[in-house]
Amino acid sequence: MNETLIKIIKGMLAPGVMISACGLLLLGMNNKYSLVVNRIRILNNEFRDWEADGKERRDSILLQLSLLIDRMRLIRNTVWLYTIGIAMFIFSIFSLGLYMFYRESFVFSITAFTFFIVAILSVLFGIFYAAKEVLLGYRILRIETKNIVYIDD
Repeated sequence: MNETLIKIIKGMLAPGVMISACGLLLLGMNNKYSLVVNRIRILNNEFRDWEADGKERRDSILLQLSLLIDRMRLIRNTVWLYTIGIAMFIFSIFSLGLYMFYRESFVFSITAFTFFIVAILSVLFGIFYAAKEVLLGYRILRIETKNIVYIDD
């Protein structure tokens, strides 16, 4: 097999693996997105059925809905950053291919490296938003279950 072809395949392998990893992260975020949307719908239905004597529950629902909208914003940002990361990894792969095709052009090597770094940073910031979303989800759960006695907290 041609040595240049082997170098191209090796060079494209790392961004390709990162695309798969980001795909798994996106799958998890999309699952969370669906769950939060479902919870918002349930709380909206409960709010519509609310009776005048349940002011405390009504206030709890309104607070949870507000926080769930914030949670959706965090999930949206996470998904957006993971998607940008995947796109940058793809551009990195193409740049590496062009780098090898054009006899190891300096411009394409810098371009590939830049795309790869932007992709890694995008995934890193996505993880930051995902962590914030988890903390907010826990806060919402505490509001929902505030009348329950917690043993280890």
